[in-house]
Amino acid sequence: MKIAAQDSAEFAHVAKLIDDIPVAMLTTIEDDHTLISRPMAVLEMDAHGALWFFTDVHSPKVEHLRVANLSFTDTDHGTYVSLSGRGEIETDRAHIQRLWSAPAKPWFPDGPDSPDLALLKFVPSAAAYWEAPHSKMVRAFGAIASVIAGKPVGMGEQGVHTGLSSSASNSGDV
Repeated sequence: MKIAAQDSAEFAHVAKLIDDIPVAMLTTIEDDHTLISRPMAVLEMDAHGALWFFTDVHSPKVEHLRVANLSFTDTDHGTYVSLSGRGEIETDRAHIQRLWSAPAKPWFPDGPDSPDLALLKFVPSAAAYWEAPHSKMVRAFGAIASVIAGKPVGMGEQGVHTGLSSSASNSGDV
């Protein structure tokens, strides 16, 4: 994933957390109010915190982007990030060309000129995170100590960044 220098400390923190997590789960609400999640390969986090993905413009998810969630998980490093926000579809061919890479070819055989290829821009409004800076063994001992103590012990840092969409929504310039 390409990550631009972020224009806010909150987005810089989110970028640091997700930098080495190439795939996110995108969750949307379907018409029957069920939640559907699907893996999405992140292409870019722009300077305003928006995350960009390739998508098929005819995919059913395109109709359900008004409220969405992206979740990132790195179990090896104990990093978990959940982004609430919304999605938008963009068809700017220059932006598609700039983000194009060979791994997308199985889904879009005509390359960046594939007629159904579009960009999904995810605009986050809030981020919840948990990061445990220790090894799996230290986290396991922390979990055991938490059970014994009856409260969380050394389980890492967690927090929430809110009000993010005001800066991310200005990212129309690419």
